[in-house]
Amino acid sequence: MLRICLVFLCAFLISSSFFAEAKKTRLTDSPLYGVNTTSPEEFLGYPLGERLLRHDQINYYLKQIATQNPRVSLENTGQSHEARQQLTAVITSVNNQSKLDEILAQRQQVKYLGKQGGPLIIWLAYSIHGDEISGAHSALKLSHMLATSEDKWVKELLEQAVVLITPSQNPDGLDRFSTWATGYAGKVVVSDPNHKEHKQGWPTGRSNHYFADLNRDWLFLRHPESQGRVALFHRWQPHYVGDFHEMGHNFTYFFQPGVPERTHPLTPAGNQKLTAKLAAYHQAALDDNKQSYFSRQLFDDFFYGKGSTYPDINGAIGVLFEQASARGQQQDSVNGIVHLQEGIENQYATSISSLKGALALKSELEQYQAEFFKGKHQKAMKKKPRQAGLLLTTNKDPSRIRALTELLSQHKIEYYYLTNKLTQSGIDFGVDSSIFIPNKQAQSALLEAMFDDRSEFVDPTFYDISTWDLQHAFNLNLRRNVKLELSVLSQTPAEFVPPSWNKNAVALLIDWRDSQAALLLQQLLKQEIKVKFAAKPFSILSTNGEIDFAAGTLQVPLKQDNISASEIGQRVQQLAQQFKVNVIAANTSAASKGIDLGSPDFNLIKPIRPLIVSGKGTSVSEVGQLWYYLDNTLGVATTLVDSKDLTSITLADYSHVLLADGNYKTLSDRFARKLGQFTSEGGVVIAQKRALNWLSDSNLLKTDPRSERFYKQLFDADGLSFEQKSNFSAKQQIGGAIVELKLDTSHPISFGLNGDRLPVMKNKVLGFSQTTKAFSVAANYASEPLLSGYLAKEYQNSFSDSPAIIVESRNKGAIVALADNLLFRNIWLGSEKAYANALYFIPALH
Repeated sequence: MLRICLVFLCAFLISSSFFAEAKKTRLTDSPLYGVNTTSPEEFLGYPLGERLLRHDQINYYLKQIATQNPRVSLENTGQSHEARQQLTAVITSVNNQSKLDEILAQRQQVKYLGKQGGPLIIWLAYSIHGDEISGAHSALKLSHMLATSEDKWVKELLEQAVVLITPSQNPDGLDRFSTWATGYAGKVVVSDPNHKEHKQGWPTGRSNHYFADLNRDWLFLRHPESQGRVALFHRWQPHYVGDFHEMGHNFTYFFQPGVPERTHPLTPAGNQKLTAKLAAYHQAALDDNKQSYFSRQLFDDFFYGKGSTYPDINGAIGVLFEQASARGQQQDSVNGIVHLQEGIENQYATSISSLKGALALKSELEQYQAEFFKGKHQKAMKKKPRQAGLLLTTNKDPSRIRALTELLSQHKIEYYYLTNKLTQSGIDFGVDSSIFIPNKQAQSALLEAMFDDRSEFVDPTFYDISTWDLQHAFNLNLRRNVKLELSVLSQTPAEFVPPSWNKNAVALLIDWRDSQAALLLQQLLKQEIKVKFAAKPFSILSTNGEIDFAAGTLQVPLKQDNISASEIGQRVQQLAQQFKVNVIAANTSAASKGIDLGSPDFNLIKPIRPLIVSGKGTSVSEVGQLWYYLDNTLGVATTLVDSKDLTSITLADYSHVLLADGNYKTLSDRFARKLGQFTSEGGVVIAQKRALNWLSDSNLLKTDPRSERFYKQLFDADGLSFEQKSNFSAKQQIGGAIVELKLDTSHPISFGLNGDRLPVMKNKVLGFSQTTKAFSVAANYASEPLLSGYLAKEYQNSFSDSPAIIVESRNKGAIVALADNLLFRNIWLGSEKAYANALYFIPALH
């Protein structure tokens, strides 16, 4: 952590030469006498909000006031994907600044010793969506005010509280938006919503570098920005978190509480009571501004993966604020012109009301947090040697367990490794691929939320997904309330033993069920080492007896052109150690069962060169998830091509074309013909969700997908009143439910997916006919598909036993058709292997 904290100096400090001539604010009272602190306007050289801030300006300003003012220090929570530094201002009294280490130590006692002490911690976080920029501006104004104000209430606040201010939670998206809107802003301000200033290009500034919505990543932590934020949260363990956003320009202003019936059942009732008490302060502040507002509508407190709800399951009070967005300087709306300057003032007003409300309710906030963690701390748990908890395994995939433990560690959830193999209810829990998570621990509430599998709800309306159960996301075998002795558990994992083999080896075998096997494969292909995969299972004899290998197993022959067996072995060994993947040496090509190593059912894997269709009409988030998987997970050089440029692209230069969800109606017949030729000549198309409609309409997909129009006929709307139609509409949505697929385990799309059942997230109304037979069905929905979350009975019945994954041959190539996004937000690690199968295996079999 970077902390820039300058102790009090009698004479003012000279800032950098660039800002040497900036006017200063001179303070003339008590501990800050003689301190000079630059205002945002002085720093920028123009009124705050006259131009849109860039992220570097925000950071420079925070660093500037941190060097000038003893009330201010900084926390560095790491870098974004594009290496932008993420800073948070820590503002408190000079006395508190001198003992921040002591305060931080006190904050850790809240969870682990059950003690509440030290100052109140208030965290105000802004602009997690980069194009919701009014919050970032108000954050600078607020930082300057808190650093310089001599008002009695401010001095009292800073003596009794530490205020954390994060102006920009999405540096890459904020700069993308700022560059766009500033680039189309004229000297004369244009409020017409059709002006390009207000109509961002693809992708918008809402998302980060990989087009991810960071306000959906608090639980999943796929991105460094999220990891830094959550680390900051647990470092400070705040009592109150303000989460500042913008919404559509035709709205007014919103603050929580949200819709009462849509609060997650695991959120304590006291949380909502305190949120309601705080709301009185926001009401008063906005009334003073003559700003209209609403509450208890539209937004909810359900999904714990957002900035306003993650605090609720971690002992804090999170409050969402939404300001009507100008998406630039100003924009016409049904309520009149929405001005950025007014948005800044509104966000500033509710920031002040947050501070005043939290200060007034200090004792209640502290008591609430103490009650939240009461009886959950480690000291109480460790008194009992026998603990009940979750016992889970990934079955032959230790890499996925390592990914899970990394996630749990970031959320401060305690877990243990097994020291001996266990069997529970017929399931083997191995030492290297299993963990035990005690129910009773400091983070028990969050633990319960992350493995929550409920499927019944009071209100079927969800602002986001209705479930996120990690058991299904990671495709775990899990047993609840298993009781184990702490003596059979360990806090350290079993040591990975690097593979070794003797000179008699003829081939090296890699279990494809290991999540890291695909990364190892990609590195071998980049080094031009030949690798094959088994289309059928087999067994070999070793010094340790017979070893069974599943279909999909990789074989690296040790006899290859232009490279010696020892060099191959050395490279494989280095990569295996890097990725912690076990490698087995075969001393003969003869199998004891199944196919021999020289069988034609071992297929050579060709290097891949994928192309992702992006741009107008495609889903920003799902294009980003495909890109993240290929680039960030597999390490594959990946080409993104805008949809409008596809007709000029030579598709033969690529091995795969990937089509995410989207509306592809703008694609031309000419491109459809090119894509048909591409597949006929050996190319593979991987398409999901609504992209299948375009493929079908273009006669590229023989199977007819069923879209929303078909499924809406299943619902009976007769006799509904006007009021009832709202709930009826919610019932027809699939915001996000986890469903089960039945796999054809002999199909290469299923290789390495561990078993014949696969949980996937379904968040789009799309499927296939049950009777179509002109294709190869790799997976069907289960007869009772719903595993977790909300899915209307009409959908459950219709999806039952119908196809979910189809692979159609087209001469030398193929089309892989997915009814769902098997990568969902890049947290669905249990099913992402299907994409690797489509990339590396499907071309060899078609």
